[in-house]
Amino acid sequence: MVPDVPPPALRLRFDADALVSNWRALDRLSGSARAGAAVKADAYGVGAAKVVPALLSAGCRDFFVAHWSEVPAALEGAGKAGISVLHGPVTAGDATFARATGVKPVVNSLAQARLWIDAGGGPCDLMVDTGMNRLGVSLDDLGDPLIEALEVDLLLSHLVSAEEDTDLNERQRSRWQDARAQVRHARASLANSAGIALGEAFHGDLTRPGIALYGGVPRPEMASLLRQVVTPEAVILQVRDIAAGETIGYNATFTAPSPMRLGTIAIGYADGYLRCWSGKGGFCASGAALPVLGRVSMDLTVIDLSAAPHLREGDWVSADYALPESSAATGLSQYELLTLLSRRFGR
Repeated sequence: MVPDVPPPALRLRFDADALVSNWRALDRLSGSARAGAAVKADAYGVGAAKVVPALLSAGCRDFFVAHWSEVPAALEGAGKAGISVLHGPVTAGDATFARATGVKPVVNSLAQARLWIDAGGGPCDLMVDTGMNRLGVSLDDLGDPLIEALEVDLLLSHLVSAEEDTDLNERQRSRWQDARAQVRHARASLANSAGIALGEAFHGDLTRPGIALYGGVPRPEMASLLRQVVTPEAVILQVRDIAAGETIGYNATFTAPSPMRLGTIAIGYADGYLRCWSGKGGFCASGAALPVLGRVSMDLTVIDLSAAPHLREGDWVSADYALPESSAATGLSQYELLTLLSRRFGR
């Protein structure tokens, strides 16, 4: 008999209390609207299997995924809550699957509207393009009989630059309101995470936070309300002492100025800890700061253990990974920092 596979040497520490706290804060900020949750891309890399049940228990009742392949994981945790598929029905098979499972397709075009109606129809959501020029029915097409034939639960649009104070926000809000006046619908939604902070006029009946649920800070005024949800952690695989003048890692980008004690840890760019962390990143253990030394490689990173002489092989260290600060340090967006984290992490 083949023995069980040993646990991974890297893991993603998940704070369910922080996730729930973030959702409740966003729900309060949404005023008379309710907050839903974007759980696409495996809940932004955090893990839908943990995120969806936690949010459901907190009171969330509307979940959004992008691909049809993401539906089973969301269904498993969502119970009777509503699930919407943002990419909509592109094939007859998509429509058949939606009707069989009870999830709602987000209709993005007249072609998708026809496909959904031909499949038998039923409740759906309707995306209206108000300026993103990505997905969504154009304003000029809203009077088409195919749109009139839809049973629209949620009429939604998506803000282009809600994290910025720009005239485009008001332009999109006005177009969204025009769409609401033209299309029969039960509920309406415009605000994403940043859009929630723009005020009641952007909320409608349902807001759709994503990055802010997971500890991202899309607008400065939200920083005090949001908590970090995940922290990458890795095992120390090897400890070594080196002399002054020795170099570390590929291309010898770091030279030891004095004798040093190093730890090689089980994380690298294949895990989403990219080379932009080289010489910038840091880990910690027991309050001690452990800077990244040299170049991050595919599966390994070297850290300075000078401040933590007690650490040994097999001990765990935690990455400095608060999303706003990490984004500023690396140039990666807060979204990329989460969604890049690979499946090698134990979740």
